[in-house]
Amino acid sequence: MPIPLVDLTLQYQNIRQEVDRAVQDVLSSGAFILGARGKAFEEAVAAYLGVRHAVGVASGTDALWLALRACGVGPGDEVIVPAYTFFATAEAVAQAGATPVFADIHPGSYGIDPSRLEAHITPRTRAIIPVHLYGCPADLGPVLRLAAHHGLKVIEDNAQAFGAEYSGPEHGLQKTGPLGDAGCLSFFPTKNLGGYGDGGMVVTNDPAVAGQVRKLRNHGGLEKHAPEMIGWNSRLDELQAAVLLVKLRHVDSWNARRRSIADTYRELLNGLPVETPRDPSYGKHIYHLYVVRLGDRDRVKAHLDSLGIASAVYYPVPLHRTTPYRGIPLVTLPEAERAARETLALPMFPEMTEEQIRAVAGAIRQVLE
Repeated sequence: MPIPLVDLTLQYQNIRQEVDRAVQDVLSSGAFILGARGKAFEEAVAAYLGVRHAVGVASGTDALWLALRACGVGPGDEVIVPAYTFFATAEAVAQAGATPVFADIHPGSYGIDPSRLEAHITPRTRAIIPVHLYGCPADLGPVLRLAAHHGLKVIEDNAQAFGAEYSGPEHGLQKTGPLGDAGCLSFFPTKNLGGYGDGGMVVTNDPAVAGQVRKLRNHGGLEKHAPEMIGWNSRLDELQAAVLLVKLRHVDSWNARRRSIADTYRELLNGLPVETPRDPSYGKHIYHLYVVRLGDRDRVKAHLDSLGIASAVYYPVPLHRTTPYRGIPLVTLPEAERAARETLALPMFPEMTEEQIRAVAGAIRQVLE
């Protein structure tokens, strides 16, 4: 039985009436950019995350580089990023005119390893971007303390972790995203909270950062024909906002189902030479992707492919070894490189059936035993 990595059509069928009504309302209104639905969605996300300001933008990548610019990062600056994540994290740093500096990850969370950060700080360092990868919160407490000590900005890449939680002495239990100077969200269709196209958001408790992002996303000004700076065209449209408002009502139940599927996977894969993900001691994982570690990753993937079971490698090449960064002095980041060799994403979506979960686990057991 073919099993996809994710199935967005099933999700749509379950909420079809709500989505169709919301889209029709937008079409009937004739308002498509920076309207009432976008504002309502910003307010709803701010309330959900417990943050003062939320600014919708055109994509998660735009959210990153607009947040960097709003935090004052520019040419000549360095920004520390994990070497194992999606390329956009480093790409946004370059788009802001700064230089990404790659740091190694913690093998359990795949987030940036706080114990390895100090060695990368120089007089040019301006910010750190911890990534909450695969839905697992990074260990933010030590990052925030180190950043405060050195006067650095912290910009959370929360693209894959909408609804994840972090518990630390500075904040108590709180949703990831608003814990640093700014947080960046992605509403790419496959995300836990995904639209039907591109979309993103910057969240922050700093009114100055929010104000800058609002200007930068709209050609550098709040009013038409009144630019205050060189900006960009990066606005979350009303159709996406309307869809996302519908989906926001369901995201907690979807995340709970993802956690239940993860528990079942862990039980079924127990006893095999497979390292399964789990909650870190300081937070709550919401399983945007269900990523396991396998010493014989490629053989397992080939077997799954032969059975029509989708799987994917996120990410096959750590960022410091990608083509755009071959000109920098080569560094060895062993945990990032090991993760690139060993990780495999298995099917994960809230609508997965028990039969599908057992079929995936059974196929892995078959090849490993």
